[in-house]
Amino acid sequence: MSQFVLGGALAAAALGPRTAAWRAVVWGGVVATIPDLDVLIDHGDPIRNMTMHRGHSHSLLWLTLAAPFLAAGIATLHRERAQFARWCVAVWLALVTHPLLDAMTIYGTQLLQPFTAHPFAVGSLFVIDPLYTLPLLVGCLVVAIRGHARGRRWNTAGLWLSTAYAAWSVVAQGMALAALREAVAARGLRPTTLLAMPAPLQTVLWRVLAFTETHAYEGFWSLCDDAAPLELVAIDRGAGLRPAFANDPAVARLVAWSGDTCKLERDGASVRITDLRFGQEPWYLFSFVVGNAADQGAAVPQIEPVAPRAAGARIPFAKALPWLWARMGGERLPTPR
Repeated sequence: MSQFVLGGALAAAALGPRTAAWRAVVWGGVVATIPDLDVLIDHGDPIRNMTMHRGHSHSLLWLTLAAPFLAAGIATLHRERAQFARWCVAVWLALVTHPLLDAMTIYGTQLLQPFTAHPFAVGSLFVIDPLYTLPLLVGCLVVAIRGHARGRRWNTAGLWLSTAYAAWSVVAQGMALAALREAVAARGLRPTTLLAMPAPLQTVLWRVLAFTETHAYEGFWSLCDDAAPLELVAIDRGAGLRPAFANDPAVARLVAWSGDTCKLERDGASVRITDLRFGQEPWYLFSFVVGNAADQGAAVPQIEPVAPRAAGARIPFAKALPWLWARMGGERLPTPR
């Protein structure tokens, strides 16, 4: 939804009165969804599907090269070839802002393919944030219904408000990271990586993570918190299980793509790898079974790597929403179990 309304708003602004406002909004929104069609590609296993999403289809280079062809098709369809240049700008803006907005989330976006597969991730916006999307949605609806002459200001205001909110999210993220740095220093930790990500749907409550070689330390920081120190809970990253997967390509792929924000753990007869950025302890969206314990009765059971299969779990909505609201307000609560 966010990419659709952003693309629609930008297309309407770029084309102005040169075409029907509703046409610009619709085409801008449709074009802006094209990069995510890569989810229809099966790369062979769930870890490859995860790490190759937001890959070449989100490349700024490939999208820039595709823009003139898409613009030519749209302009020809509507007999507006005289407006090809404007359509080209509108389509290009709708396309490239999709991966740029994606890069504001914690999920890695490979903006510079084919030169590098590095997954860029600012992590200051949650993948769904009504406060970012709503101004764009209102602006798109008003300009589409009332036309450019009477709806232009609403559309422009929506673009400015959403951009300001994205900028604010970076400021709030910096504040959460400052609180995390104080907490790890107070505990004498020497983390290799520090992360701060908004809890779902807002930018008031932040989930923070500090990573060492053996553990991750999870905490939550709210703008409404009092002066009490940030509480951190240790999560064992399963360092003892890593040698069994030293030559496993699936595990190596996820570790490299995530920046080594993963944990390995025994779950009965299975061994799972989990990307700790997506969810909260013990609920994680991206968790995969990658091994079996061949001899469960042994003190140190032999681990056999297996083809990855998804094993993620979402936190129940009935538990998550009351906790989120209370924790946003500064109430120190343990995470739902």
